[in-house]
Amino acid sequence: MTDLTRFSINQMTVKQLTLPELVEACGELGIPGVGLWREPVRAYGVEAAAKLVREAGLAVTSLCRGGFLTAIGTVERARALDDNRAAIDEAATLGTDTLALVSGGLPPGSRDLTAARSRIGDALAVLAPYAGERGVRLAIEPLHPMYAADRCVVSTLTQALDLAEAFPASQVGVVVDTYHIWWDDRAPEAVSRAGAAGRIQAFQLADWTTPLPAGVLNGRGQIGDGSIDMSEAVSYTQLTPPTIHSVGHFGGAGSF
Repeated sequence: MTDLTRFSINQMTVKQLTLPELVEACGELGIPGVGLWREPVRAYGVEAAAKLVREAGLAVTSLCRGGFLTAIGTVERARALDDNRAAIDEAATLGTDTLALVSGGLPPGSRDLTAARSRIGDALAVLAPYAGERGVRLAIEPLHPMYAADRCVVSTLTQALDLAEAFPASQVGVVVDTYHIWWDDRAPEAVSRAGAAGRIQAFQLADWTTPLPAGVLNGRGQIGDGSIDMSEAVSYTQLTPPTIHSVGHFGGAGSF
């Protein structure tokens, strides 16, 4: 029998399901955890979602997403910090200790990646203690370099760890997502580094298939259908703590 004790389904993987339908499906399939997303949770109601999941006996393994911390303007930066504080509060209400962060792309008109990453560190200095006080850990997720311009200037796990290690491991960790790091020959070393430091908060499995669709965001494939050596990727999970981690894909079919 397959051991599902560390398995969690990412809500975006099955976004065609309502939250009650997702909870029901997890119960029927014996899936013990769910990684939730803010938009559908807010639409349902944060308190109501927390009650629904809790009464079903499911663990909320993560909430996605906070971040977008690269803005230059004072007003925009303050707005981003306020939104992230709200996301931290939502995570705490849902009972998860993990808020995934997508750091943000280059601000309009900027080409300065170094400065953008520096502003992420400045924002984490404000948000990490706030999160820690509420029992929530910020989890920096590096995204594939194709997203650096508009979505995430943190492109490698090494870059994510360099940011995270300025803060206690209890406050800031990382997300390891095979879809985003499979191309990086330094990824195995970085996964080992993150695991040894106790900074891996979520581990996501998804394959890379081509040709990429328009918009590329929904280009993830079913595990085993693409270019990633999934046997090597799965071996990385042995470096993570013996807790539940998010696993899923964003394939076009969006099904279990």
